[in-house]
Amino acid sequence: MNQENILTGIKPTGRMHIGNYFGAIKPMLEFMNKSNCRFFAFVADYHALTTVETALELKKSTYEVASVWLACGLDPEKIIFYRQSDVPEIFELQTILANLTPKGLMNRAHAYKTIVDENLKQKCDVDANVNMGLYNYPILMAADILIFNTDKVPVGLDQKQHVEIARDIANYFNNRYGNVLEVPEEVIEKEVATITGLDGRKMSKSYNNVIELFSNEATLQKTISKIVTDSSGPNEPKGIDNIIYE
Repeated sequence: MNQENILTGIKPTGRMHIGNYFGAIKPMLEFMNKSNCRFFAFVADYHALTTVETALELKKSTYEVASVWLACGLDPEKIIFYRQSDVPEIFELQTILANLTPKGLMNRAHAYKTIVDENLKQKCDVDANVNMGLYNYPILMAADILIFNTDKVPVGLDQKQHVEIARDIANYFNNRYGNVLEVPEEVIEKEVATITGLDGRKMSKSYNNVIELFSNEATLQKTISKIVTDSSGPNEPKGIDNIIYE
């Protein structure tokens, strides 16, 4: 039986929350004891440069992500655990992949499209507030995945497109140079495909609607009290389900 490579990473921006845990950490910890697998978990510090503004903030967040991984049970004896910026080959591969990636594929990336749509609503330049780090973000993520010939990537539903793009880029490369790169697959747990935040939208640091992993009791109580709930009667249909998972 061939050995499978399984990889996932977390971007060090903002405080770690339960969406990070269920989307990336928990699936990887469950994979950790499987035989015939190699595991890679990393802190995606270069990805954070699209939003993080100071070196001190980036350093602090990077150590926090690493600490959370270890506190949740990651075993460095079983998993190759690293910081993205410590592997220069990732960025070399990104440059190579960028020369094979159609611009149209990047135009369809969710993060870029979200900003473009907002710019159109505001009737300003479509590329306002778009830098090349954000635009090429999926190519760097593809390099993260493909550098280790990854077979499976545990992700939340919101990250599925990034694995799909990595798969497309791997196929572009292989069609030109032969079957060099492994074509990856996403692994999404149905029960936690999308973790809903305090306001009913997807839990995200960008929306400021997260439940932090290591809040103290008072902060956690205050956070939970913000969750939007449904005031309809017990026998009436529920219109809000952001704290109910079936």
